[in-house]
Amino acid sequence: MRDLAELALDTAKSRGATYADIRIIEERHENINVKNGAVGSINESESIGFGVRVITNGSWGFSSSSHMTREEIERVAAEAVAIAQASSTMQREAVRLAPEPVYTERWQTPIMIDPFRVPISQKLDLLFAVDEILRGNPKIKVAMGTMSFRREKQLLATTEGTQIDQTLIRSGAGFSATAVEKGEMQRRSYPASFGGQYMTSGYELVEGMRLPDHAERIREEAAALLTAPALPSGKRDIILETSQLALQIHESVGHPTELDRVLGSEANYAGRSFATVDKLRDRFRYGSETVNIVSDCTMPGGLATFGFDDDGVRAQRFHIIKNGILSGYLTNRELAHVVEDPRSHGCNRADGFNRLPMIRQTNICLLPGEWEFDDLMADTEGGILFETNKSWSIDQLRLNFQFGCEVAWEIKGGRKGQMYKNPNYQGITPEFWATCDGICNEDSWQLWGIPNCGKGQPGQTAEVSHGASPTRFRNVEVGIGNA
Repeated sequence: MRDLAELALDTAKSRGATYADIRIIEERHENINVKNGAVGSINESESIGFGVRVITNGSWGFSSSSHMTREEIERVAAEAVAIAQASSTMQREAVRLAPEPVYTERWQTPIMIDPFRVPISQKLDLLFAVDEILRGNPKIKVAMGTMSFRREKQLLATTEGTQIDQTLIRSGAGFSATAVEKGEMQRRSYPASFGGQYMTSGYELVEGMRLPDHAERIREEAAALLTAPALPSGKRDIILETSQLALQIHESVGHPTELDRVLGSEANYAGRSFATVDKLRDRFRYGSETVNIVSDCTMPGGLATFGFDDDGVRAQRFHIIKNGILSGYLTNRELAHVVEDPRSHGCNRADGFNRLPMIRQTNICLLPGEWEFDDLMADTEGGILFETNKSWSIDQLRLNFQFGCEVAWEIKGGRKGQMYKNPNYQGITPEFWATCDGICNEDSWQLWGIPNCGKGQPGQTAEVSHGASPTRFRNVEVGIGNA
């Protein structure tokens, strides 16, 4: 592989490239689904290919292929240079790459149990055990369990001299129960919605979830929701549990601080951002002084935990929001200079070998506070506890949002009281974060994986994580449409 990488770089330089890199990527995927006592699907796939990215005459060029031959390497490298030359005729500003040291390193996700060595029969046995419990109540009409595993091996080589071997391994699992009665349908999921929990981890993640131990509770909550009242509309103090808060962070902090989006690169596809670069200079208040949010690609288990990004920038940790003030953006080597950063924050990643790297969300986390969970509940009498995301909507500037959850409870005497179905809440991003006045401590802090973040044209999927402790927000509009 290294010989092919060197051939690509030599070809690009000989054709006039002032910079070039090649990513050779081998991927393996396994996805298992069990539904209502039967195997829904078992999908296994493997792929290999390479992408060559160059700068010629100050412009980018890119080409890729799945044919790993010397002739194809030379052709693709030459094509990338030709594309860059054509692009330079429309150039507004020459590409500038922020400096980064040269690395020759290997990095691998630390795991205990290789998920691809665990027999599929063993995985199915676990999912069937969960499925049997879920269908123990006749009101449950759809019981579903999933497992998903991914391994990516990547070689990155650049004309600057960097050569990085990385192996990233991700595991995930979860289940849901859908109850139906008299035209009403309600769903409960564990440990989170939309497939469950995902982390850079081995099969030990699945074993540690103890999925069958939670199946009966989830089943009965789904059935109870059928006759639960809707959450009354009005303004209430709310507490968001950690998996819902993860999506809140994703949509109202992660996306609006991607610098390429801030500068308009996503405007045609997914909108822009209210968090414009002048706000960084003006020390814009994004939230209350309680709010500290960091990007951290070094933390164990995060889906965006790696040794290096696809620019060859070493993983790092930095503040996006510090004591409520906007303090940084997600950047890459090309755009770091726009906000006068001396180097990239290491946020450039691509979805496979045949896509250009772009700025993507990382592990973006709300740092823990000082509250014990029981104390925060006791201090929020009459408030609402929201749990497990069900739906989301946010405008093109990432300002106005509305989230729906699977379930909510009124807080009475420091405990869960009345259950509510179809709960929702809404707000305006900086106003919402400004009402944050209580964050639980690290004992309640949890990292959640989101494996399906979409961006770009042509579309790319990124895997990211968000961590948080249960958090309180004051005087929030809830129960919209339930008057």
